[in-house]
Amino acid sequence: MATLRLEIVTPDKLAFEGDVDSVVIPGTEGELGVLPMHIPLMTQIKPGEVVISVNGKKDFLAVGEGFATVTQTAVNILTDMAIEWQHIDESAAEAAIERAKATLANQHTLAEEEVASVQASLMKSLAQLHVKRRRHS
Repeated sequence: MATLRLEIVTPDKLAFEGDVDSVVIPGTEGELGVLPMHIPLMTQIKPGEVVISVNGKKDFLAVGEGFATVTQTAVNILTDMAIEWQHIDESAAEAAIERAKATLANQHTLAEEEVASVQASLMKSLAQLHVKRRRHS
C-alpha cells in the first residue's frame, strides 16, 4: 500500500517524521483528510487535532496555528505547537483557559495585539483540552 511522508515541525522541534497511511488536518475550512496521491495543495490550519494513521493504528496530536502543504507523496505541517495527546497536561490547559478568559474579560484595557495573543493562546489551550478529553473517554 502506498504511504505518505509526514513531517510536523514546530519552532522548537521536529514533532513527527515518518511514513503514514493517512493524516487528518484541522484546516480553517474544516477537517482535511489526506491519502497518498492527494492533489497538491497548501492550506492554513487552525488549533485542533491531527490524526495520524499508520498500519491501522492511530496517533493524535494537538496542534496550533500554521500551514500544511500536501503533495502526492508528502504532507508537511508547520505549526506553532504540536503535542501528542499522552503528553498534554489537562490541569495546566484548564488553568491556561481560565487565565485567558479572565484576561479577555478586561480586554478593553488591552492593546489589540495583546487581545489577539491571548485569543490565540486560548484557542491552543482549548485544542489541547479537547484532544486530551476525547482520548480519555
